[in-house]
Amino acid sequence: MINEILMSIKDKLNEVSALKYIDENWGQLDLYGNDIPVQWPCALVTLLGGQFSDIGKDYRAAPENRQEAILSFEITIAQLKLTNSSNRAPISQQQKAFEVWNIVQEVHQKLHGWRPSKTTGKLIRSELSSTRRDDGVQEIKISYTIGLHNC
Repeated sequence: MINEILMSIKDKLNEVSALKYIDENWGQLDLYGNDIPVQWPCALVTLLGGQFSDIGKDYRAAPENRQEAILSFEITIAQLKLTNSSNRAPISQQQKAFEVWNIVQEVHQKLHGWRPSKTTGKLIRSELSSTRRDDGVQEIKISYTIGLHNC
């Protein structure tokens, strides 16, 4: 089930034309310099965790003990930003420096309220954060939750 959700999210992110690299997050951005194995801008998808509760038994299903779940997924949007964005920089340069936020908005428009599978609930944005880095990479993390029933 989780594999199906991850693959479906990756497929949906393909609709964001600005993204040049989409993959599961296995730590690509933990590398620095020329060692980062992505193209810019990129989106990385991972499961953050989940909470489960029992809802009873269904002897026809496997496993018999059925559960409900709330899962959290994180989409990391990253862009290499090597230009000055201060008020003294040219306007075109300032606008380019903040392009990552346009991508974040487009990703949100595609994912929020979207159902990755017929057997899941809709993705609902639950958190947004920015990671400060010293290598020129803008890293924005968006968390979404999703409900599963009878899993």
